[in-house]
Amino acid sequence: MTSDTKQTESVAEQPGIQTEKLRNLITRARFVLFDFDGPICRLFAGLPAERVAGDLVEWLGRQGLRGLLTDEERAHPDPMAVLRAVDRRHPRSDLVAELEERLTRQELKAVARAWPTAYADPLVRTWSAVGVRLAVATNNSARTAAAYLAGRGLSGCFAPDVYGRTRDLRLLKPDPYCLHLALDALGAAPEDALMIGDAPSDRAAAREAGVPFLGYARHPGKAEKLRRAGAEVVVDSLEPVLDIVRGV
Repeated sequence: MTSDTKQTESVAEQPGIQTEKLRNLITRARFVLFDFDGPICRLFAGLPAERVAGDLVEWLGRQGLRGLLTDEERAHPDPMAVLRAVDRRHPRSDLVAELEERLTRQELKAVARAWPTAYADPLVRTWSAVGVRLAVATNNSARTAAAYLAGRGLSGCFAPDVYGRTRDLRLLKPDPYCLHLALDALGAAPEDALMIGDAPSDRAAAREAGVPFLGYARHPGKAEKLRRAGAEVVVDSLEPVLDIVRGV
């Protein structure tokens, strides 16, 4: 038996097989769980994530807590990495709660300048129109995702099924907690659902929850990470997904 990575590479080298696998994933799904930042939008397109991460580090410094982070963590471009690093030292503390709230406020600020992922809006509307139930399962704040969806006129396609970051950071993906919440709310069996995500943590959470997975990656580097995590089907655009849904 070949590894997941070898299986995926084989599929990627045979476009006809890749397309058929994609079609099978989509046509059998009665419920779809979207990751938020990536498959639906680029949240930090107008307010760079690096700046948000730096603001969190600066705030820690003003509290006299700069030493909580290593040099590598202080320079990390992902604000979630900063939040997780503090949580490892002070899990479920008031400090983590304050830092998480600050991150949420920055995310909400970023919503106004977020870029919609190409084809995401019509895909969401079309999938909803043909009767597929949709939910968001994200490591971002649920308030952030809900605000973005409202601004795009997409809330009705999901409401109220948006599940995001809790202050217990152990429950972030790759833990399947938010996927389980979404499945339970939808009344969905895992095998009848599909998760669309752009990170190995999305793939890991879907695997743990028993949910089929579709990888989305705009860049070859992200696609390779998804394949190494075991994603059998990865697309670099949502256009072929939309084409298949329109043909259902």
